[in-house]
Amino acid sequence: MTVTRTSATARAVTAGVVMVAWVALLWVLEGVDTATGHSLDPYGVSPREPAELADVVPSAFLHSGWEHVASNSVPLLVLGFIAALGGIRRFAAVVLVVIVTSGLGVWLTAPPDTVTLGASGVVFGLFGYLLVRGFVDRRPLDIVLGVIIAAVYGSLLWGVLPTDSGISWQGHLFGLIGGVAAAFVFRRPRRPREQQGYVTV
Repeated sequence: MTVTRTSATARAVTAGVVMVAWVALLWVLEGVDTATGHSLDPYGVSPREPAELADVVPSAFLHSGWEHVASNSVPLLVLGFIAALGGIRRFAAVVLVVIVTSGLGVWLTAPPDTVTLGASGVVFGLFGYLLVRGFVDRRPLDIVLGVIIAAVYGSLLWGVLPTDSGISWQGHLFGLIGGVAAAFVFRRPRRPREQQGYVTV
């Protein structure tokens, strides 16, 4: 029991450090962008230009202003922390799938002559991942957690609809798809005792 508690505490500390550092990085980058006359904004994704594929990953860490980064910070911190509790390697793999899926979706479907950037695709991806992870892994606690997350952040789903021309619903939609897909790709294998109907504690 002591080992389990220690391990859980260590995972929580690691997840917290990773997410605080990530959110802090977003603010630092926005500070650099503002101080340099928005020199980082071109690293967002412009659709259907082959050279812009290199910006799929950087675009997820950049924002178009302080209000933009502020709106993404809290949900990213909360959802990222919860997702990272399952293990940093799995979390990193999930995030990579979400970023690539969201970025490619934007690259393929966004309106011409636009530049898309921001962490909201990752937020939607983590939301989708946590929403279905418990059902995919068949873990009751994660199912309950997914229901709670749906109750708290369910309004995010409106963001996948094309209701505001200034917001990349494409990034939101494909981020959500990437998160759901990642839950299946990185599902945890069931242990032999679990398959036999035994419960391990």
